[in-house]
Amino acid sequence: MISVLLVYILMGFLLYEAVQRTIHMKYEINGDIMLITAAVGVAVNMIMGLLLNQSGHHHAHSHSLPSNSPTTGSRCGHNHGQDSLAVRAAFIHALGDLVQSVGVLIAAYIIRFKPEYKIADPICTYVFSLLVAFTTFRIIWDTVVIILEGVPSHLNVDYIKEALMKIEDVYSVEDLNIWSLTSGKPTAIVHIQLIPGSSSKWEEVQSKAKHLLLNTFGMYKCTIQLQSYRQEVDRTCANCQSSSP
Repeated sequence: MISVLLVYILMGFLLYEAVQRTIHMKYEINGDIMLITAAVGVAVNMIMGLLLNQSGHHHAHSHSLPSNSPTTGSRCGHNHGQDSLAVRAAFIHALGDLVQSVGVLIAAYIIRFKPEYKIADPICTYVFSLLVAFTTFRIIWDTVVIILEGVPSHLNVDYIKEALMKIEDVYSVEDLNIWSLTSGKPTAIVHIQLIPGSSSKWEEVQSKAKHLLLNTFGMYKCTIQLQSYRQEVDRTCANCQSSSP
């Protein structure tokens, strides 16, 4: 988030300068220096983009042993190799710089041979600013969702709960909490009640729920708590009992 916000701050300064140049047109541009700088920028950002794209992919697996009691939680983990949000931000940054450098390179050619078309310089800044705004909004949104421990946008809690309810011997899904540890690593905690008389099948239910969360919905980690069904008995408070005939 800090990386993207710094880009926004820089974009603000560039926009201010571009507006000033557009209004007053009192500036001179050295076409040769602009051309060389833009060419170096294209080369550097291409290298950075390739390196970040390669380093952003990883794959790891982790599983813990199931518990030996149906009333305790079973912790399990699985990673399907998601990109790091920080690497995504850096990659978008490098990609935006690359597009900008290409735009500046084109503008530099124009200004180098047609100095009267120097308005191409601020136009490049306007295009770059729009590009940055569109490409970085998703990163800001994903970061806010993680910080606030919100449900990842690609997961539907109600749909997952319905899928868990379809598992044999499941009476109810009492609690289901889903959030992301970081980008691409959703985590779930679920409390399941078993139908009466099926306590002996808790291990089978646990295995099915674990497979559903990890493999079907792509959870990175999950905690499954199983409990035998306990019928709630209505209890009348002491004041009501004393007032009743």
